[in-house]
Amino acid sequence: MKTIVVVPCYNESKRLRQDDFFRYVEQNEDVAFLFANDGSRDNTLEVLQQLCLRNERLLLYDIQPNGGKAEAVRKGMLYAAEHYAPQYIAFWDADLATPLDEIAPMVQWADKGYDAVMGLRLMRLGAKVRRKTMRHYLGRCFATVASMMLKLPVYDTQCGAKLFRAEIVSALFNEAFITRWLFDVEILARYNQHYGNRRAVEKIYEYPLFQWQDIDGSQLKSRDFIKAPVELLKIRRKYK
Repeated sequence: MKTIVVVPCYNESKRLRQDDFFRYVEQNEDVAFLFANDGSRDNTLEVLQQLCLRNERLLLYDIQPNGGKAEAVRKGMLYAAEHYAPQYIAFWDADLATPLDEIAPMVQWADKGYDAVMGLRLMRLGAKVRRKTMRHYLGRCFATVASMMLKLPVYDTQCGAKLFRAEIVSALFNEAFITRWLFDVEILARYNQHYGNRRAVEKIYEYPLFQWQDIDGSQLKSRDFIKAPVELLKIRRKYK
């Protein structure tokens, strides 16, 4: 398997698009999905167990108890690196706000020599990127502040589709995150700390997605943006 995609799942039994994941692995032999069940309280675990019986590249990692999305992503990334030998490890939102068809082009960009490829939700002509207006503007304000703090020209830190070269996963995910919702920013801060700002500018690529849409049921609420400045200050203090 060239690429393993970690999919954090918490109470996703009713909206998990099982057939989409199954069809993708059936048609793409170099990709596997690792579903990280984050201590779900509904029957998500049972749904995932049945799904993973359909193809050997549909994998399950049960995490107990619930620790939040950041911890599920972190543990899933480390589990994929430890138990398999992929070239790339990604994480992807379970609601498929980013369609699975975007995996292949992100891998193609990584093949050009990038350490990380991050999905970029850029509304533009020719693309089907649909964002709720308020979230869009809140996100733009947040991304501008995060870019200034990290001293990186990053446009979109919070897209739930990111892919990494497997050999850097340990450096970025070995330690527990200090923030609950802004772990994406913390990943970039860790990259800066480990590899330096110059390499970050040269080796991290933001890939403009051709399709993305807000999916109802997201665990992230608009009020969480109010907490963002405090969380950013925590990250700045730790990784300055």
